[in-house]
Amino acid sequence: MNFSNILIKWYLQNKRDLPWRKTTNPYHIWLSEIMLQQTRVAQGTPYFFAFTEEFPTVFDLANASEEQVLKLWQGLGYYSRARNLHKTAQYVANDLNGIFPANYAALLKLKGVGEYTAAAIASFSYNEAVPVVDGNVFRVLSRYFDIESDISLPATKKEFTELAKELMPKDNPAIFNQAIMEFGALQCVPKSPDCPVCVFNDSCLALQKKKVSVLPVKSKKLKVTNRFFNYLILEDVLGNTLIQKRTAKGIWHNLYEFPLFETTEIVGFDVVSKAAQNDIFPSYTIVSIEECTETTVIHKLSHQHLHIQFWKVKTDEIIKNGLNYSDLKTFPFPIVIYNFIEKQEINC
Repeated sequence: MNFSNILIKWYLQNKRDLPWRKTTNPYHIWLSEIMLQQTRVAQGTPYFFAFTEEFPTVFDLANASEEQVLKLWQGLGYYSRARNLHKTAQYVANDLNGIFPANYAALLKLKGVGEYTAAAIASFSYNEAVPVVDGNVFRVLSRYFDIESDISLPATKKEFTELAKELMPKDNPAIFNQAIMEFGALQCVPKSPDCPVCVFNDSCLALQKKKVSVLPVKSKKLKVTNRFFNYLILEDVLGNTLIQKRTAKGIWHNLYEFPLFETTEIVGFDVVSKAAQNDIFPSYTIVSIEECTETTVIHKLSHQHLHIQFWKVKTDEIIKNGLNYSDLKTFPFPIVIYNFIEKQEINC
């Protein structure tokens, strides 16, 4: 029995019951694929249900406001995915009459849809014989065939795509793509895979050569930047506060936050107090400042580690256009700020 047949047989016996596997509707498959970029299935699944309930069709998603979309996406991270999702929904609804492109090449032209996502939609919705190549596929193929090519290089992506295409049964590409991704997610996992029970344990070259732990090869390491955020929660005599929208490009674009004082290191009361009075809230009379959290909150993004401190700043004046705390929950926030509000640590 060849590689593909063994793989597909394993998949049919072990596959997870996932909602987007029960349909060929390109809208649902597109939604799931965008959500599962850089997100685990367990985390993404509730969001898939929430979006398909709130926006049953691409027209519903297109007609929503960006703020509604970002709010529903809150906590899933990588918010550019949500903004691109919304723009693509508007394009499909308004320019394509709600009909998704029906082939890989055309799908690639959609905003936020890369090679992997286009291949997934093309094969799952339209049964087009185009292979998906993601981290799972790199891992499975590099181990099985003992391929030491550096997966951070574009040439390697092409090499693995060609190999996957050769292995793929042309009469059923969708099931092959599902199978190899599922095998990488459940069996051929990054660390300490259970090789003795693997269906390929008598033919996997990495296992035979004791190279499972060193494959796939990836040379380029992501540089992580540390940033230091001080959020200043202004509270007036009515108990109202104010927030602002992050309009600059970068993390959390178009999400809301409290007024921010960014520093080059963790700072104390004196530095924050001076900034609050002179730079952040110069038009308000400040009567007290205190830190709301006992320890700095560390929020890890893929390329940045944010060291966050929250400070309560009280004024004896009334904030113009101030918001009460119950109103805050209706706005889309980065999850680290939303959790702070939710836990009512804001009442420090």
